Amino acid sequence: MDAISLYNQTTLECSKLITQRYSTSFTLGIKTLDKSLHLPIYGIYGFVRYADEIVDTFHDQDKQALLNRFKKDTYEAIDAKISLNPVLHAFQLIVNKYQIEKDLIEAFLHSMEMDLNFKTYNDSKYHEYIYGSAEVVGLMCLRVFCEGNDAEYQRLKEPACKLGAAFQKVNFLRDIKSDYEERGRVYFPGVDFNQFNPSVKALIEADIQKDFDDSLVGIAGLPAGAKLGVKVAYLYYQKLFDKIKKLPPETITQQRVRIPNAKKLSLLFGSYLENKLGLS
Repeated sequence: MDAISLYNQTTLECSKLITQRYSTSFTLGIKTLDKSLHLPIYGIYGFVRYADEIVDTFHDQDKQALLNRFKKDTYEAIDAKISLNPVLHAFQLIVNKYQIEKDLIEAFLHSMEMDLNFKTYNDSKYHEYIYGSAEVVGLMCLRVFCEGNDAEYQRLKEPACKLGAAFQKVNFLRDIKSDYEERGRVYFPGVDFNQFNPSVKALIEADIQKDFDDSLVGIAGLPAGAKLGVKVAYLYYQKLFDKIKKLPPETITQQRVRIPNAKKLSLLFGSYLENKLGLS
């Protein structure tokens, strides 16, 4: 391995470490992808994770200034095809190799900026935020999964967006307490955190289930190397969503709902067997 290859590999492995530290479920999902897809998806996750940390974690810093610098450094890394920031170098490698559109990156960074400026969301801003924070991340991953096959990408684009939206909306329900109490945010349009009742919860859940249902055709049509990993992510989030649906509103406004690691491993193993036996 020459010096440049060593640098590239090391920066991608930095993003792998970030993924492992921040998300058990995402790490498990990546492990079920074809091995050739592991580092590219880690590279995407490391980028979106660190952008998210800017707006959610560094409360004693000027978040807008940090985000502006991160955005500037991101585009410079992509254009120059190099960065001394290992997360950005890894990300630009993937962007340039798989021809990930800059408008997807712009939409994502715009959604991060929305978190600095909005505490409550109307319907338009809600859909704008979900597109930028979740759907485009799914589309970045889809570019990797399709490995240059644009016709395949276009065919799977809409269900990929639906799956990303479902995941994000489940996250909103799971994190409704921390989003409101720690950050003052309520993402669901027209929802008063203090008046979160069964009928409001049911309407949100029906919308999420429709997104899950609409995404299934896309999962079935994914390239073989990506299908199992995405299916595991789908099953994990559907299981989390099913658990949330069974709980009264007052419970999810008081605590974060979780899936135990043992259950995550069970889902992984079950999906692996289904795939090997040709049942899915």
